[in-house]
Amino acid sequence: MTEAVEFDVVVLGAGPTGENVADRLRAAGLSTAVVESELVGGECSYWACMPSKALLRPVLAQADARRLPGLSRSAEGPLDAGAVLARRDSFASHWKDDGQVSWLDSTGARLYRGRGRLDGPRRVVVDGPEGEHQVLTARHAVAVCTGSRAVLPDLPGIRGAKAWTSREATSAHAVPGRLAIVGGGVVGVEMATAWQALGSRVTLLVRGDGLLPRMEPFVGEHIAAALTEAGAQVRTGVSVASVERPDASGPVTLVLDGGERIEADEVLFATGRAPRTDDLGLDTVGLAPGSWLTVDDSCRVEGSTWLYGVGDVNHRALLTHQGKYQARIAAAAIAARAQKVPLLETDRWGAHAATADLAAVPQVVFTDPEAASVGLSLTEAESAGHRVRAVDHDLAAVAGASLYGDDYKGRARMIVDLDREILLGVTFVGPGVGELLHSATIAVVGEIPIERLWHAVPAYPTISEVWLRLLESYRG
Repeated sequence: MTEAVEFDVVVLGAGPTGENVADRLRAAGLSTAVVESELVGGECSYWACMPSKALLRPVLAQADARRLPGLSRSAEGPLDAGAVLARRDSFASHWKDDGQVSWLDSTGARLYRGRGRLDGPRRVVVDGPEGEHQVLTARHAVAVCTGSRAVLPDLPGIRGAKAWTSREATSAHAVPGRLAIVGGGVVGVEMATAWQALGSRVTLLVRGDGLLPRMEPFVGEHIAAALTEAGAQVRTGVSVASVERPDASGPVTLVLDGGERIEADEVLFATGRAPRTDDLGLDTVGLAPGSWLTVDDSCRVEGSTWLYGVGDVNHRALLTHQGKYQARIAAAAIAARAQKVPLLETDRWGAHAATADLAAVPQVVFTDPEAASVGLSLTEAESAGHRVRAVDHDLAAVAGASLYGDDYKGRARMIVDLDREILLGVTFVGPGVGELLHSATIAVVGEIPIERLWHAVPAYPTISEVWLRLLESYRG
């Protein structure tokens, strides 16, 4: 083991969160080391956001074309799966991280390849790919940005079944004839949308009574109806009891709780995630290996003065854009503490508080139709004790939506805090609604009064005119 190298900050993990922590720390003038055991760029770049959306974009473009006379007939044929997969490969950089490494180098951060683990306060040991060991020490902070991993349920037979997780689903190089998907969350519905359109016969199995249970109930209803119309089989209220795959190259059989058997060529389990903290040496600093890291609003681990948990590992909001947001907040807090600048701890929306994680998390689900939401749902707002009113509008009744495509189906909802007359949450479902979300996010984060939103005039004829209709419905 060589002599320890000292930095101001050591960052564990070079996904989008770790990259952004390092970038902001270097901008603040702090020396920074970044440790990565896989590809620089992380889950989002190679197995999640980028490859999944590259798979879905042709699906959504074709669906939009089919809604338009003049295009619908030419869009009826099947997608060219080979071309779609090849484009996906390019967006995943063919699973090579040269470009990401070059960008990280340009920030001035020092990259260490290998598995990093804590070895007591402010000390990190890196086990390199060639068996070498390097010790890094941090003057001010260690930021754990190692993300999360997909979890397979503990079912009889699953270990030998070669089941897909989200990684295999976004990187597969052939279209399975029959694909069973277990789980009705974001990964489940997006991959059902993509692979059904690419030629698979998809069966979606959901334990609960609907899809996307964290969103407003009408969102899952719209998406379930569309998936069914596209040819997928959507089954709710069912649980998988065991998995059978006697021949590794043959079909896989799912046995449901009631004994029913479903055969497929591949099975994707999209049933949850766990923090990548099991082999990080957390026990050397008094924390439980494999646990989520409980942090304050500056992303500093509770009870610590130097350890930060940023991104998925803190379980606040498991989304790439939220991890990057937390990275900006955490880096600003680390730099302020290092430079002994007072933190803006009393400012809820200040530079050192990740308030959006709790009050205004935006998310788009790239299904057909798309779903987009920010802030609280009606149930969440009521459970939090707010006096609220939900205001709904049929998106199909908006001129811009009818122009977007024939037989447009969609819905919008805003949750109004009746005491303060501001928005606590907004939800859209319908083709193309993802691009509506940032205006909603600004309204929620800015706590813009309803009376001021009345003066934000939407251009005609756009789908954004739904804002005017929602406000009219609220005012009566």
